[in-house]
Amino acid sequence: MHVSYEIDAELSLQERLRFAGLRPTRQRLALASLIFAKGDRHLSAEELHEEAQVANVPVSLATVYNTLHQFTQAGMLRILAVEGAKTYFDTNISDHHHFFVEGANQVIDIPNGSTMVGSLPPVPEGMEIVNVDIIIRLRKKRG
Repeated sequence: MHVSYEIDAELSLQERLRFAGLRPTRQRLALASLIFAKGDRHLSAEELHEEAQVANVPVSLATVYNTLHQFTQAGMLRILAVEGAKTYFDTNISDHHHFFVEGANQVIDIPNGSTMVGSLPPVPEGMEIVNVDIIIRLRKKRG
């Protein structure tokens, strides 16, 4: 079930999870608290697992991955496949594009309206474009 909606900041985490069709288990609530407490951001499963360990939230890395994917399927997060097997999860689920800083493994939002797509190829019959993700790779200037 994928529901696209903006999460109302006034809703409690329990209400947000229920609204997304997820049961508010202790582990989901703890991870949701870590994910959404810092506003819009990009994080990997490994980063969230590390934050959970520091916060004494007893979860395995597999549970973190499963929870992030459940939150993504429920429309609470947006997934960004940036670098090979490296995946980031974005708390800002609106349509927007990203910079990726190579070497620093940092993802930065590109301000809305500052990127335009000139033309797209024709899509196969019976298909429609759902979203276009642009990731612009950056690195420090040499010299």
